[in-house]
Amino acid sequence: MNSELILLGHGSGGRLSHQLLDDLILPILSGSAQAGQNDAALLEPVAGRLAYTTDSFVVDPIFFPGGTIGSLAVHGTVNDLAMMGARPLWLSVGLIIEEGFGTADLRTILSDMRRAADEAGVSIVTGDTKVVPRGKADKIFITTSGIGVIEHDIAIHGANARPGDAIIINGTIGDHGIAVMASREGLKVTSDILSDSAALNSLTAEIIDEAGVCLHVLRDPTRGGVATTIKEIALQSSVAITLHEENMPVNPAVRGVCSILGLDPLFVANEGKLLAIVEPSAAERVLTRIRRHPLGRHAAIIGCVTDGDAGRVSMKTSIGGTRAVEMLAGEQLPRIC
Repeated sequence: MNSELILLGHGSGGRLSHQLLDDLILPILSGSAQAGQNDAALLEPVAGRLAYTTDSFVVDPIFFPGGTIGSLAVHGTVNDLAMMGARPLWLSVGLIIEEGFGTADLRTILSDMRRAADEAGVSIVTGDTKVVPRGKADKIFITTSGIGVIEHDIAIHGANARPGDAIIINGTIGDHGIAVMASREGLKVTSDILSDSAALNSLTAEIIDEAGVCLHVLRDPTRGGVATTIKEIALQSSVAITLHEENMPVNPAVRGVCSILGLDPLFVANEGKLLAIVEPSAAERVLTRIRRHPLGRHAAIIGCVTDGDAGRVSMKTSIGGTRAVEMLAGEQLPRIC
């Protein structure tokens, strides 16, 4: 790359486009030689059901404590596949880049994507790049799609929660949203607040192995936080859910920032957390297995499914009261992913 900035010509399909692909994007993301560049990826057949998902990432800022838009884009799509009980295999990447964006920052983002994909055991097999004029985007937007294979017959679905089931979370809530917000607003907060952005597929594989057919639901509580995701599950499954505030793991630093800003951690976004809803007989052993995983050291049982009014979610507060929990209304923290 001769230019330190992305030019409109890099999206023209001509010489500069090929230079961007050959000198920067492909060597970092896939290592494909020019002879291997085609209009689509050819994938080997696999045994099992396929899961497919797509997501777009517009997080601001693009670099934040604990991650970047690049690592986040990989983690988000890997996790969507993992929540269906799939083993993620292949990703595609679409880049929308604003004219004038620095190639050094692009290199960092691409390197973070490749590192995240390698750590998750997935391959980036195809993609596309477009460049738009200054002011028509905000630095860089990324869209990732993913394909995974489901190699078991367990039904893991948001509509499968049953009365009596235990609800387990693998760690502290609200870390990602507060880390991004603090970085965006230039808040001087403790270095203990980092995004939890991570690929959860190795953890879900262990949960599936431990719980088997006792596992009913897996979900990652991203935008809208734990509260919104739990409400969605209650509605999908036509059950009631009770949460216990004193069991909800929250980083004290995150709790402190939320208290100052009038935010509820229950509604703040996460990018490395999952909710596992399992039969009560399997809850303790699944919890133990999760806690052995590096991403599950602070796991806890935070509630249970009941046979009350369909869609009702309530919280047993730490002072002995009960409050209703609804979905997030409006946009508490925009452009969080």
